[in-house]
Amino acid sequence: MVDLLPLSMQGIYRNFLVLPWVGPVTRSELIARLAAKNPALYHRDIERLVATILDEIGGALERGDRVELRGFGAFSVRERKARVGRNPRTGASVDVAEKRVPFFKMGKGMRERLNR
Repeated sequence: MVDLLPLSMQGIYRNFLVLPWVGPVTRSELIARLAAKNPALYHRDIERLVATILDEIGGALERGDRVELRGFGAFSVRERKARVGRNPRTGASVDVAEKRVPFFKMGKGMRERLNR
């Protein structure tokens, strides 16, 4: 079994986590792996823990806050201005509204860990 990083060092995206050496890991797969590594914990407690962490990070991003996980990286929100785009099929101009998008900047510790 692949050795998992601590929860504070997981790359979190909407419904799944990305671990560079195993590809995307769904939320349920993460919970199953954590349950296998921690048999003393109840499965429902691990589910609640993962849900709470993801909800807190998502809530902070919704409020426009920055979430920094030392040694892993930082999640923040970036503003994209409104612009005129092109429909690739027809070539017609399309107005693209301004929007907020999540941004992740990898930390030094994680970068060093990945490039050993």
